[in-house]
Amino acid sequence: MIDPARHAALLCDWCLEVQQGQEVLVDTTTAAEPLAVALEAALLERGAWPHFDLALPGHEPRVLKHGREPHFDGVSRISRAVAETMDAHLHVRAPQNMRELAGADPALLARRARAISPLREIRLAKRWALSIWPTDAQAQEAGMSLAEYAAFLERALFLDQEDPLAAWRSLRERQSQLLERLGSARRVRIESERTDITLAVDGRTWQNSDGRRNMPSGEVFTSPHETSANGTVYFDVPSKDKGVEVAGISLSFIDGAVVEAHAERGEAQLKAQLDADPGARRLGEIGIGTNYGIDRATGSTLLDEKIGGTVHLALGRSYPECGGVNESAIHWDLICDLRGGGRISVDGEVLSEDGRFS
Repeated sequence: MIDPARHAALLCDWCLEVQQGQEVLVDTTTAAEPLAVALEAALLERGAWPHFDLALPGHEPRVLKHGREPHFDGVSRISRAVAETMDAHLHVRAPQNMRELAGADPALLARRARAISPLREIRLAKRWALSIWPTDAQAQEAGMSLAEYAAFLERALFLDQEDPLAAWRSLRERQSQLLERLGSARRVRIESERTDITLAVDGRTWQNSDGRRNMPSGEVFTSPHETSANGTVYFDVPSKDKGVEVAGISLSFIDGAVVEAHAERGEAQLKAQLDADPGARRLGEIGIGTNYGIDRATGSTLLDEKIGGTVHLALGRSYPECGGVNESAIHWDLICDLRGGGRISVDGEVLSEDGRFS
């Protein structure tokens, strides 16, 4: 298994850059207890105040089954107070059942997402990070044993290296060179056998996702102009939304808005998310995966969107720091694998071919 102390140190020192006196909220599940214990020690050693929100197994299905109007139309006063008071927020994904919401009503899930969106916005305005801890459920989803999956994550996190922080600094530098090429970009075109879509990105700021927020990471991203997407894109990497698998997604855009949507599996979930609010039909992000150490899809978007040779587009909320102005209760990353015959072009020049940068 991953050494929880090394993982905790990486999260504190690289992702959150924890300072003495800070109030840090960690939310995860009880399956991540080894990491939670290590995080408590690491935060205390750095003079910070650790606070934990540990979800019990089956929490979300119980909310959907037993919840009443207040649980679907707002957030608790305590949750809001904690979010407003904290200095930093760390979310660690450690699901115990990847499909616990598979039978849930998509409309109810979308309603709950809208209800908690104000809480999410408060948290996103603070220092935040997102990471992952290996569980049996994730390993099964990835088609690996728990030991194999833990070793896979260890490599993805650079925790197999002698100095993980130095490894992340090196990745940041490589991506900085890519950002120099994208800084003056005006139009991006994505092509593959079933994809041909163009986006305008002029004036938007590209970000270097170097593990400070998503850990592991390895991507550069920005928010395209909200009315610029034209064409069709096919996402061949399955995606999970609230535990429901949606696969074989095809979206057609005209002037930035989805006008036609199909999915080979989970189409009801796709349509429900698109109908969540007006902003859900527009793109909030384009991201280019650069981490060639993550070489296969695992069922976790946090990992899959970083695969070197992929591109992902997110429906919904955009990033203000990139210049985006799209507002939505959702931000759903969908992944297109270009390694088998795809191309990204910037202002008519090839940026990557078959998943490799030119």
